[in-house]
Amino acid sequence: MKVLIACGGTGGHINPGLAIADIIKSKYPDTEFLFAGTPKGMEAKLVPKAGYKLETIKVAGFQRKISLENIGRNIKAVAYLATSGRRAKEIIEGFKPDIAIGTGGYAAGPVIRKAARMGIPTAIHEQNAYPGVTNKLLAKEVDYVMLTVEEALKFMDKSKFEYSVTGLPVRSNINTMSKAEARAKLGFDDKFTVLSFGGSLGAGCINESMEFVIKDNFKNGREINHIHGYGGMGKDTFPQAMKAAGVPLKSERLRITEYINDMDVCLAAADLVICRSGASTLAELEAAGRASILIPSPIVAGNHQYHNAMVLGKAGAAVVIEQKDVTSQKILDEVLKLSSDTAKTEKMSENAAKLFLTDTNDRILAVIDKLIAKGKKC
Repeated sequence: MKVLIACGGTGGHINPGLAIADIIKSKYPDTEFLFAGTPKGMEAKLVPKAGYKLETIKVAGFQRKISLENIGRNIKAVAYLATSGRRAKEIIEGFKPDIAIGTGGYAAGPVIRKAARMGIPTAIHEQNAYPGVTNKLLAKEVDYVMLTVEEALKFMDKSKFEYSVTGLPVRSNINTMSKAEARAKLGFDDKFTVLSFGGSLGAGCINESMEFVIKDNFKNGREINHIHGYGGMGKDTFPQAMKAAGVPLKSERLRITEYINDMDVCLAAADLVICRSGASTLAELEAAGRASILIPSPIVAGNHQYHNAMVLGKAGAAVVIEQKDVTSQKILDEVLKLSSDTAKTEKMSENAAKLFLTDTNDRILAVIDKLIAKGKKC
């Protein structure tokens, strides 16, 4: 069997594509895969690193804000649009896939659209509660739509497609360690533990708030363990701020680093997580069953992180604070409130765990099998 997967732009689109490939391979080990993506997106590194072949297609989105720079970008986007259909056809005819799957990003648009129009069984996977533009358009053309959460249907015309809520695949090492084991591995005791991060690049408002929270907890000698990843944008400021305040980057209660490379351990150790609300992050919070304070990024398409966060917020699994409402004192107050009310925190954790679909892999494979069956009928 040959499977074409189109995705690109951000890890939020690429990682689900890689996970779906691994899921298919677990049942059909002889499957041959080809990924289609842009030459300059993260997929250009992540896909080959994962051991898969990548064919590239030049695609770009249109910028709505008027500026000289964006006019130039839009001219380039039009030029790419004129050639993307032909390039998509080249990729498809060269590989001859049995099925094709899109997981979002600009590259998925022309490739999956062309595959569908060429009669190849197709599906897409939407990670967010607010669907991306590409997937909203493709939903009308593909055979099946896979959704992480049913809330996404509010923004789509479900009469146009067959869908199933599959959830989002998460890393296999999430939720494989007890809280006690994880804390012992980190050198922490059994006191309330906070994990905070803003992604690999970091997030300014989260770093600013955590600087205040960590300093205040340290100064007042509170028995709260804290792990913080300040990311690339905090590397020139966060360690210096801690040093100036006399706060160690590592102690029996603190572990402050640029990157968190052992997220499985840190997530297992935490009682409370403070972070953005990308789809993959929230799926891992649900898989681990962790209470959270979510601060959605306001600069993402369709404000989709807010919609993602509200799925957990409405379920009583998270405190959602929009960035415009964030103050360092407000975040500290929430941390102190939840650390002193462990019954509430545990209930939030239970509510998060209830949202997790434990059979995501099986649900995705059920859609794959439908595509395979459709292909055999063609």
